[in-house]
Amino acid sequence: MQTHPIVSREDWIKAQQAHLKTEKALTRMRDMVAAERRALPWVKVDKNYVFDSNAGPKSLADLFGGNSQLIVHHLMFHPDWEAACPGCTFQADHIDGPRIHLEHHDVSIVGVSRAPLAKLNAYKKRLGWEFEWVSSHDSDFNRDFHVTFTPEEIAKGHIDYNFGTIVEDPRYFCEELPGISVFFKEPDGDIFLTQSIQARGLDLLMGAHHYFDITPKGRSVVGTPDTIKRRDEYEGAAQSDACCGRSAA
Repeated sequence: MQTHPIVSREDWIKAQQAHLKTEKALTRMRDMVAAERRALPWVKVDKNYVFDSNAGPKSLADLFGGNSQLIVHHLMFHPDWEAACPGCTFQADHIDGPRIHLEHHDVSIVGVSRAPLAKLNAYKKRLGWEFEWVSSHDSDFNRDFHVTFTPEEIAKGHIDYNFGTIVEDPRYFCEELPGISVFFKEPDGDIFLTQSIQARGLDLLMGAHHYFDITPKGRSVVGTPDTIKRRDEYEGAAQSDACCGRSAA
């Protein structure tokens, strides 16, 4: 049932103008937050990480390609799962669009997951993705960057996620969690961690959410993150059971 007031075009414009003041304030705040983020301190990465890629073993430095900046999507794909988390799949759907622009402006972007490379390749083919996706299966990479947790930690009901702001929320009790790590490489080869973004901070990179936000029903048509389907499941195929990705799809 229609619950919004129906007004004249003139009154509609006045309402839009009043709302625009809030939007402008949000835009200025977003610019301020982005500038503050870029000004944050860095930490040097001294540990050597090796990833399994289609081109053979690659180091963290290799993932930069010819660029000095690297964005890593920690996509939730446990080695025992047959498919990645639906929420992370939704997130990964937003990589290829901007990727070519990023790569031509000194930014490389890759996906990293703990599942073996063969599973990543099969899933990548299924979803039609083009971005590089490597396996950290034999390294501590995802654990060191606080997106992988042990069964013992989960059993204790206490994890350290999102800089310790999420420690006892059962919605996050999973061995794999989503995140983004951003790195910078100096000409001499030194690598620095510049950003770590987790939990709802990832929302700013998922444009589909913001399309929903400008529609009358908003994100209510999506519901919770668990209702997000993989793009090839919208015609009635079986859905996964949870964000932890334990699907046999």
